[in-house]
Amino acid sequence: MNVDLFDFDLPEELIAQTPLAERTASRLLMLNKETGDIRHGTFVDIEQQLGENDLLILNDTRVIPARLFGIKPDTGAKVELLLLKELGDNRWETLAKPAKRLKAGSTLAFGSKEDGSTLLKAVVEEEGEHGARIVRFVYEGIFHELLDQLGEMPLPPYIKEKLEDRERYQTVYARHEGSAAAPTAGLHFTKELLERLQRRGVKIAYVTLHVGLGTFRPMSSDTVEEHVMHSEYYEISDTTAKQIVETKSNGGRIIAVGTTSARTLESVARRFEGKPIQACSGWTDIFIYPGYDFQLVDALLTNFHLPKSTLVMLVSALAGREAIMKAYAEAVERRYRFFSFGDAMFIY
Repeated sequence: MNVDLFDFDLPEELIAQTPLAERTASRLLMLNKETGDIRHGTFVDIEQQLGENDLLILNDTRVIPARLFGIKPDTGAKVELLLLKELGDNRWETLAKPAKRLKAGSTLAFGSKEDGSTLLKAVVEEEGEHGARIVRFVYEGIFHELLDQLGEMPLPPYIKEKLEDRERYQTVYARHEGSAAAPTAGLHFTKELLERLQRRGVKIAYVTLHVGLGTFRPMSSDTVEEHVMHSEYYEISDTTAKQIVETKSNGGRIIAVGTTSARTLESVARRFEGKPIQACSGWTDIFIYPGYDFQLVDALLTNFHLPKSTLVMLVSALAGREAIMKAYAEAVERRYRFFSFGDAMFIY
């Protein structure tokens, strides 16, 4: 299957640069995956789309301020690290700029104490492709407190505007630190909206998938089947597993909020191969594209994604490529806002 099948024209001005003042103020395109019918509304219309037998699955990962700017002490040259994956023992998989200058053994410095000494040091241990570097951090104190002090939010490259409030790139239910990017479909929810849904009888459960850049990286081949996804860490609790089993046995719908929740659920389904799922954790590199048979996900709430991206392929697997391409064309025509801070789509 050729990657170009998932291409579409997107005017640059439709790429949302800043979040709306109100989280729930975005628009909502509703796509019936059985009939292809499309309706348009606002995000609060999701209340009318969900009912008592539905289980809403939210990804409660929290984005860390993963972009660090520092220097090479020996030359004074500026360097940048983007933290992607924690490996243990203060070691991280990172993306480095400019990578050519950062050979194994290089030392990097970030921030200064009052006495002029370095707050956070990093030593490059391994070199990888496309700017990948394994680094080991050396510091005193608590690492995530230093990140809060020194790091910046790793906004996607297509967002040029400065984010004034860090929390607008976090969901209101974000708990577990570890992501290099936000699960952006969840950005539309407020605590009040979630409470209203629960009063309607909608059940809510959480999974954790720490989002890496593999989800957003461009296709590495011209053929869909040859692309290899990077792995991401996930967890599913005993409570959530039981809620999913109960919902399925009662004939209810499993509704994934975001492609990250969908990938977590389908990874777990594949792990248990048709048996009732249980609490578990691990790494997944699942790649969902047309032809995939969904095991757990019945409906999906998601944002609008990049042309020729793995995420467009995932939603095409759920609703069909032609239906998605038609819906995206209509969204462009109606001037929907795209990507991380953009509008939402509900596929049901």
